[in-house]
Amino acid sequence: MPISGVSSHIYYQAGVAGSAPGEHNDNPQNTNRELTDEEKAAVEKLQVLDKKVRAHERAHVAAGGGYIRGGASFEYQTGPDGKKYAVGGEVSIDTSPVKGDPQATIQKMQVVRKAALAPADPSATDRAVAAKATQQETRARMELREEKQGKAEEKETAGASGVKGTRISSYTSSGELVPAAASTSTGILDLIA
Repeated sequence: MPISGVSSHIYYQAGVAGSAPGEHNDNPQNTNRELTDEEKAAVEKLQVLDKKVRAHERAHVAAGGGYIRGGASFEYQTGPDGKKYAVGGEVSIDTSPVKGDPQATIQKMQVVRKAALAPADPSATDRAVAAKATQQETRARMELREEKQGKAEEKETAGASGVKGTRISSYTSSGELVPAAASTSTGILDLIA
């Protein structure tokens, strides 16, 4: 989910039975009473999910380096035991191109894509961020190619304008084409290979 075109959130959420995300079950009886087998199973699922969500977000942060904006933020669900478990999370990452530097943009977008796809199970949002980074990288490659072509054309034009009095071939008074090597003028180069 882009924020002002500068950042994207790499988001992960998994559903699990129990209270709704963000719902707080502050019933003190939950912590003092013995849990049923069903509740114990729900707590185990939440514990596994919590570890999975946190590992998912850690993978984004570790791969994103300096482009990560802040740390991971989590969405919690309260289990039957009264404890909160992470069931969703997101990491904000800078996806803006580097102004005036397509090569730096290419390198940045490679890191962004790697960060988005770092977890073992990238979410749909993760894949969308990776796709956006690939598009930005492609644009930067095209821009870089255009810059290089422009420089090559400038060099070619400068080289051609610096060669004065050199002829490849000439025409006779009767209109026949005479190769430069056959010409008798001084300073003519034979450019026929």
